[in-house]
Amino acid sequence: MADIISRDGTWSFDGSTLRIVPGSKVHPVRQDLGELAVPLHAVAGVSFEPDRKGGRLRLRLRTGACPVLRAADGRLKDAADPYQLVVEKDRTGVAEYLVDEIRNALLIEQVPDGPVDRFLLPGPSVPVSGGGGDGTASFDGKTVRLTWNWKAEESKTSGGAVSLPLSEVTGVRWVPAIGLENGFLRFDRGGVSATSAKYDPYSLDLWGLSKREYTAVLVAAAVLVRMPEPAGPAAPAEAAPALGPGPAPAADDHDVLLRRLRELGELREAGILTDDEFATAKRAVLKRL
Repeated sequence: MADIISRDGTWSFDGSTLRIVPGSKVHPVRQDLGELAVPLHAVAGVSFEPDRKGGRLRLRLRTGACPVLRAADGRLKDAADPYQLVVEKDRTGVAEYLVDEIRNALLIEQVPDGPVDRFLLPGPSVPVSGGGGDGTASFDGKTVRLTWNWKAEESKTSGGAVSLPLSEVTGVRWVPAIGLENGFLRFDRGGVSATSAKYDPYSLDLWGLSKREYTAVLVAAAVLVRMPEPAGPAAPAEAAPALGPGPAPAADDHDVLLRRLRELGELREAGILTDDEFATAKRAVLKRL
């Protein structure tokens, strides 16, 4: 077990799963998303970026594995990213050790870093709500509901709250407010609407006046992961490895680890692994033996 505890949160890795628990005073997106259990086969890489105050851990997931990242499409700020952890100066050594443990596990398990064709994380739990600007979006797993506040246009408030069954949703898009440009949370029904979010009854108009507005991305992610045919990466992707029914017998584990030792030796002979990388990975395998 390798773990690190900081004011920003806690990361714990047991060799197969990285558990991420946010701190008590983090960005609302991370607070509302809560604890995450990230399976090793969803991880593409991990790094520690040192700075004068300590540094930052960054977990890189395989493209398409996380519905929140899919909904955000690269638009999350660092503070809102659940896969980043600010590390204090006296925890940098622990952070580097955690990185080594995850990298070794990825190497030993030969986890590919390419995209996947299905979500490997469950996404936000329901019911979930979020947003701001001219209203709030909520989702209970079956129905999206948009309610308006006093700032919404009359064309929205005159029709009252909107209820949209999941079966009618053909797409969902979230864009945060950037600079002077408003953002939006938009639910498509059969096609992409050309109506401005300010007047569209199936959209929230997001102004970027508070951090809470970012929580609309969690509603988008919860809908994405529960749509009848959740969209994966555009390009054909390798399917994620299926989870087995349980631990294999000890003899089988022993054979698997010995086979991986041979494979590591072949990778070193082919020049893919350096001597140092081979030695590190070999120690990790022998430790499991």
